[in-house]
Amino acid sequence: MNVLVTGGTGFTGKALVRALLDLGHAVTALDYKEGIKTQELREWGAKVVIGTVTDRDVVRQCMAGVEVVQHLAAAFRELNVPESYYDEVNVEGTRIVLEEAQRVGVKKFVYCSTCGVHGNVENPPAAEEAPINPADYYQRTKYQAEPIVLDFHKQGMPCTIIRPAAIYGPGDPERFWMIFKRVKKGTFPMFGNGKTLYHPLYIDNLVDAFILAMEPGKGDGEAYLIADEDYVEIEDLVQRVGKAMNIRVKILHFPVMPMVFAGHVCEKVCKPFGIVPPIFPRRVDWFRQNRAFDISKAKRDLGYQPKVGLDEGLKKTAEWYQREGYL
Repeated sequence: MNVLVTGGTGFTGKALVRALLDLGHAVTALDYKEGIKTQELREWGAKVVIGTVTDRDVVRQCMAGVEVVQHLAAAFRELNVPESYYDEVNVEGTRIVLEEAQRVGVKKFVYCSTCGVHGNVENPPAAEEAPINPADYYQRTKYQAEPIVLDFHKQGMPCTIIRPAAIYGPGDPERFWMIFKRVKKGTFPMFGNGKTLYHPLYIDNLVDAFILAMEPGKGDGEAYLIADEDYVEIEDLVQRVGKAMNIRVKILHFPVMPMVFAGHVCEKVCKPFGIVPPIFPRRVDWFRQNRAFDISKAKRDLGYQPKVGLDEGLKKTAEWYQREGYL
């Protein structure tokens, strides 16, 4: 099929483009800037369009002949932008992509949301019906786009919503890198008791879910939490990262509330100067907000089955970080 992947040069988007090409699909990747990754995608055989999902003319250009849309593009941890920018990209940008997809008669629209729409999971594991409680403007705007997606489904364009858990794996220069980097030092500062639950999602498992959701009649009009088979306590995660790197790590415990305060202060101080804060609220939330999910609905409806377990995924990720010079 002819597939459009918005956000096609991001960590997840790039992995999805590669998998789709390997399966024989024709792929157009839309992203907002040129770079090394765009050239790599072209070398693989993808068509790359530079532009933003908020530009209707660019989106319309991408839609020629498209049968399936995988909508991954989103504003995430952007600097020097007002909060309204997240609404423009994550909500209105999604509406534009939906309208243009509907105009050309797209057969399936897959929307990438986030497990973060559920906020702190008070009664783990959370299923899709768990309370919606986004903690920041990224999570809020990702959820605000979900009803819009479902409205277009009701109008006749099959749509499926994917809510990924904590994505990691080879090719990820950020999400888990801080954990690996600290573990390499042999000591890990743990703010709180380390019992907070965390649900990883290896990149290959997520890509499998996106591809399953493309199939006709699968998951139409539904939202799905996608994660690995098991969730773990964050202290256990750190120890298993150490095991993947053959490092014995010592975990040092500290109170969490001073870190919460520092995260908010750093973000406010750094934002006007366009500086990436060393700590920020979302990073601090890792120590204190439960993320644990029930993936049985995705297994039942989509046929989703996470193939890569945590220890295997961490080992592959460690090898990639070391090979690419991140560690």
